[in-house]
Parts: sequence; C-alpha cells; structure tokens
Amino acid sequence: AGPDRTPTRSHHTGEPVVPSSWRATTQADAARKWGVDTSVVIKLRRDAKDAAMAAFASSRPGGSRDPRDVEIEMLKAEIARLSEAIKEQAIELALIRGKSRWA
Repeated sequence: AGPDRTPTRSHHTGEPVVPSSWRATTQADAARKWGVDTSVVIKLRRDAKDAAMAAFASSRPGGSRDPRDVEIEMLKAEIARLSEAIKEQAIELALIRGKSRWA
C-alpha cells in the first residue's frame, strides 16, 4: 500500500487490516444499536466469518475446489460453532443451578 492508501493486509500475519473505528464497536454495543440480543450479533458474526472463510477457501489460486469439499468444511465449522454454543450453555446452566442452591 502506498502512502495515500490504507493497507488491506498486515504484512506480519497476512490477516485483513480492520480500521480502528470498526474495532471500537463491541458486540453488546451493536446489539443495543439494532435492538437485538447479544447472541444474535454473535451468531451473525460467526456466520459471516464462516461464509467468508468458505469463500476464501473455494477461491484459492491454482484451480477450483470440489464444491463438496467446501460444503464439508462449512459443515465442520458449523459443528465446531454448535459445540462451543453447547459448552457455553452447559456452563451457564451449571452456574444457574448452583446459584439457586445458594439462595
């Protein structure tokens, strides 16, 4: 990137560079702004990331990939996301049950 342009990728990690103004919004702030629960923002963020990663994976240089491979990768990402959600819910349930015993 030249002096007049904002870099699009970090030269250290290859990760996309996000303007600092985008980083200032938390998931909770976004949820409040749009009048939704934080879990909706989290799900949308994960879905967007999964879709972007699948698109990047399917557009690798050197030839296209089999659509079934891309679908398998997307399904594996969904399994991982759902597994994390179940773990979070199990922890929350354990905390709720534990607190009710304290009362």
